[in-house]
This record gives sequence, C-alpha cells and structure tokens, in this order.
Amino acid sequence: MPDRPKARISARKQPSQARSRELVSAILEAAVQVLATEGAPRFTTARVAERAGVSVGSLYQYFPNKAAILFRLQSDEWQETGALMRAILEDRARPPQERLRRLVHAFVRSECEEAGMRGALDDAAPLYRDAPEARQARASVERSAEAFLREALPRADDATRALAAELITGALAALGKRFSEAPRTPAEVEVYSDAMADMFCAYLDRLR
Repeated sequence: MPDRPKARISARKQPSQARSRELVSAILEAAVQVLATEGAPRFTTARVAERAGVSVGSLYQYFPNKAAILFRLQSDEWQETGALMRAILEDRARPPQERLRRLVHAFVRSECEEAGMRGALDDAAPLYRDAPEARQARASVERSAEAFLREALPRADDATRALAAELITGALAALGKRFSEAPRTPAEVEVYSDAMADMFCAYLDRLR
C-alpha cells in the first residue's frame, strides 16, 4: 500500500501588505491561545479562526491546514532559540568553555520559560517533524555547533567531534525538557544549569 502524502506545512503565501501582515499576526496569536487552552489534540483551524475573529476562508489564504499553523509556531520558536544559540556559540571573544556554559544556562532558562507552549508543540510534532522544512529549520544551529566543536576540539577527528555534538545536543534537549516539566525557581535553574555545564565541560576537557 503506498504511503499517504504528507500534509503541506508551508504557508500558502507570505503577507505583503500591512493589513495582511496584521491578519497573519492575529491568526498566530490566536493559535498560541488555542494551543495553550485546548492543547494539540483539540487544535483546529476553525477554533483558531474563531479566536482570531476571522473567517476560516481568510485563514486558508495563508495556512492550508492546522499543520502549517503549528509548524509556523514551531519554526518561529526554532528561529528565536536558534538565533540565541548561534550568537552564543559564534562569540569568539569568549573561550569555548565559557560559551558552552552560557549556552546551557540560556537553553535551560528558555525551556522553563516556554515549557507550556513547547509541550503542546511536542504533541503536534508528528504532523511536521520529518518534513524537509523542519530539517532545514534545524540545520543552521547544527552548523554552528559543528563549527564550535571544531574550534573547541581542534585535534579531534571528525568522528569524535560528531559523537560529542550528538551527546551534548541530545543530553541538553532531553535533560532540559525533563527539568522544565515542573515549575522551577531562578535559583533551581541556576544550580541545574551549572551542574549540566560542569558535565559537558569535563567531557570536552577529556576529549582534548
């Protein structure tokens, strides 16, 4: 039996005028509210359109389905987090270990601050996580991480650096997600981030 075609997740068109940009902004703001109150299982284009005060037809001018809206929310979150991570990793005025510590602290804080929204987006991830657009959205951060590890581990071979990248990014994502599942105080975030950064820095020290 042939595979079912993947749902389109790209926007139908980009808003070019102020009025259309305001419409898309209202749709995305409403989508955040619906996702936060209803969760991914009850997230529909009809509910988003109703919350935004627009017709479903107006919504479909820009987003072909609910997957496209959810992917846009996830993509915006990736871009915001990715820009933060790239800025830290590419700051060559600071030594690699200091950058790694700053990265861990910034990532864990971000995970805790956006825990509710990220949890809902994770529930919706099967709609788009394997799409080409999703892979492309993650690629820029991966390139920055690879460049950072080439600098941090100049004498290591490619296989060693690839393993280090996989272990650090995988552990950071998994531990950050698990830690953020419960409400955390700023002091708890600081202590946890320091401990995780210690672990990563010790690992890089051993590889060097």
